[in-house]
Amino acid sequence: MLRKIWFPILLGLSGVGVLVSLGTWQLDRLEWKQEIIAEVGGRLTAPAGPLPDQFDEASQEYTRVNMQGTTDGPELHVLVSGTAAGTGYRVIKAFQTTQGRRVLIDAGLLPLAGKDTPAPDPTHVAVTGTLVWPDDVNSSTPDPDLAKNIWFGRDVVAMSATLNTEPVMIVTSTMRPSDPRLTPLPVDRAGIKNDHLEYAITWFGLALVWAVMTLFLIFRTLRTKDS
Repeated sequence: MLRKIWFPILLGLSGVGVLVSLGTWQLDRLEWKQEIIAEVGGRLTAPAGPLPDQFDEASQEYTRVNMQGTTDGPELHVLVSGTAAGTGYRVIKAFQTTQGRRVLIDAGLLPLAGKDTPAPDPTHVAVTGTLVWPDDVNSSTPDPDLAKNIWFGRDVVAMSATLNTEPVMIVTSTMRPSDPRLTPLPVDRAGIKNDHLEYAITWFGLALVWAVMTLFLIFRTLRTKDS
C-alpha cells in the first residue's frame, strides 16, 4: 500500500513546503515594509529643513524641505490618473532658489481641460515640499510626446536635462503664492504599496488547497486499490 501512495505523499509535502515557505517569506517582507513605512512616516512629519548640499536617495527620500526662489522657464506635463485630485497633468517646473541652485519641483495637478491655460508670471515664491526619487518610468513607459508636451512618467534624469536643473525632484506640499491652476499632490504614506499580507494569505491558502488535493489523491488511490 505504501508503494502506491509514496509519490502523492512526496508531491504533497514538497508542494506544501514550498508554498508555506513563500508565505513565510512574505510575512518577513511585511515586517520589513512596515519598518520602512514607519521610517517614512517619521520623515514626513519631521519639520522641514533647508535643501541639502548633496543628495542621497537612501537617506533623504521623503525628507521635507523649505525653499525660496522663483519658477523659471517652461513647464513639463506628466499625464496621470488615479490621484487624489483625479486625472490630469503633473506640472514639473524648474525652481531657482535664492542661493542660485536649480531643482525640479512637482507643483501639483493641472486638470486636463486646463492644459493650455497660461502659467502665472514668474514671481518670488516660498515652497515646502518633499524630496522624492520617483519610480514612474520603466522599460514599458512610452517616450514623451515632445510636440504636445506630454510625458508619461516623471523621468528625473531626462527632465533635469531638459530644464537644466540638478537631477532631483521636490513634490510641493505648499507654495505661497499658489498657482491657481493647480491642485497640490503632497506626498503621504498612502502612496507606498504594502500588499505583502495579501500575498502571504494567498500562498498559505494555496498550501491548504494543495494539502487537501493531496489527501483526496491519496484517498482515491487507496480506494482504487481496495476496489
